[in-house]
Amino acid sequence: MKSFAEISESFLNDLLRFSPVRATGLGDHRYDHLLDEVDEKARNDKLHSARCHFADLEALDRDALSREEQVDYALLHQRLRKTAWEVATLCEWEWNPLVYTGIPGDSLYLLLSREFAPLEDRLRNVGSRCREFPRFFSQARESLVKEKVPLIHAETAVEQNRGITSLLDHLVVPHLVDLSEEDRVALEEALKTAREAIAEQQVWLEKELLPQAKGNPRLPENLYRAKFDFDLFSSLTPEELRERSEQEKTSLHEEMFRLSKKILAEQQSDFPLPENPTEQEKRDAIRTCLEFAYEESPEVDRVVEEAYHSLKITTDFIRENDLVTLPEDPLEIILMPEFRRGVSVAYCDAPGPLEQHGKTFYAVSPPPEDWTEEQVGSFLREYNLRSLHNLTVHEAMPGHYVQLLRSNETSTRLRSVLASGTFIEGWAVYTESMMMEAGFLPGDLLMRLIVLKWNLRGVANALLDQMIHLDGIDEATAMHLMVEEAFQEEREAAGKFRRSLLTSVQLSTYFAGYLEVVDLRKEVEEAWGDEFVLKRFHDELMSFGSPPPAFVRALLLSEPIP
Repeated sequence: MKSFAEISESFLNDLLRFSPVRATGLGDHRYDHLLDEVDEKARNDKLHSARCHFADLEALDRDALSREEQVDYALLHQRLRKTAWEVATLCEWEWNPLVYTGIPGDSLYLLLSREFAPLEDRLRNVGSRCREFPRFFSQARESLVKEKVPLIHAETAVEQNRGITSLLDHLVVPHLVDLSEEDRVALEEALKTAREAIAEQQVWLEKELLPQAKGNPRLPENLYRAKFDFDLFSSLTPEELRERSEQEKTSLHEEMFRLSKKILAEQQSDFPLPENPTEQEKRDAIRTCLEFAYEESPEVDRVVEEAYHSLKITTDFIRENDLVTLPEDPLEIILMPEFRRGVSVAYCDAPGPLEQHGKTFYAVSPPPEDWTEEQVGSFLREYNLRSLHNLTVHEAMPGHYVQLLRSNETSTRLRSVLASGTFIEGWAVYTESMMMEAGFLPGDLLMRLIVLKWNLRGVANALLDQMIHLDGIDEATAMHLMVEEAFQEEREAAGKFRRSLLTSVQLSTYFAGYLEVVDLRKEVEEAWGDEFVLKRFHDELMSFGSPPPAFVRALLLSEPIP
């Protein structure tokens, strides 16, 4: 019988071998010259591998493992079940073209965005992967069932595929002058092959896929509930998350109104506020105060510069107040690459957990060039200067950048690869409120109001996710939730509606994870009593890597592993 260590290592080797691009992202560079296989044989191999590892795992005596191994056992057990379900039941490979648009772009971007090897070696691997583009796109076309593809997924694939060409032009071509003549000629030929394959794929996406894309972007209830359980790996059911979301929405509305009355007393004392206002009058007061914050918005070409300013003041505040141990690894703020746009406004791209001490990228997406002046204005109002501060707290300091790098340092290899999005997003959302509680930008009531609005955004995300996929609401109902009840700008709300259709369950991870982190902090405060210190809690919370919150709780409070 295999040991748990042997099963874990075998699983990791298969995972990295089956997806060379993911291996590069995780920091294993044995397969940097290869591009993923995405045909039926590859899917069958992946399914067979998952079933074999699962059988080996089931033969083990879990109780005989150490506490750390029991956590990793649970994560691997869940991942193997999820992999088999994804391949055989969810079947995104046949209806979601976005499964395929990200891989070619990532295959090149991951090789050139970090200096983990000499440039010449990385560019040779770029050439090798470019030569694989025709095969990859051919397999993608054969896998997709056109009539099952939702129109919104097809439209997004059309735009993302165009972005791959832009990546070639801006990330690869400038390095041609750095190569020997032999290597330059070889890479130019590979780039020509890639461009032709991208162009062929673009024609297929526009002329064949788009006209026949008739699928429903909303998951059926049975698939949604299964994915909810797999992705959140939480004790929360959809019904429990919705109930707590509704409760929190009501609570946040009241808190925002109380704060707005203070702001109005300072900035617009003649605001016509009745003694017993209706819910609509309360919302009008909140919206009026939010307008004061929107007056201070960044110039459209200065979003990155303003984000750097936010990074400085948040970092200084954390150090001055000793809130958490900060990493020293480099962090760079960039405009989001085109091939990654169309789903979220920002993301944190940390080094792979198998590759220590690389650069982290905090990427911000600018408004699309085809937006009207009014739409751009809506975007900049939503991402006003105070919102950029909060975005930076979430994505970087002390959110994802701090937590992900700490996870890379402290995790086992297996746990770092099987990281929980619920814990990762829960920590980032928690830090937003924690910074306000600790006194960030003291006396700035508008900053506090913006943070409450962001809290409300997380709540609305969870509600929207279920309302889209379980209730089947239309766009007008979704927009009412986000604009009227969550005070989002039209562009943000429209983007979130689009994101909820393109993805499922992921929008629920923010509030679900936040609830579990907040609930855990209350338990730890009670358990530690007078010995509770915020920095100690934060550092210990992050010392176990990024497993689902239930396992963090067990490890932190020395309780039995779930």
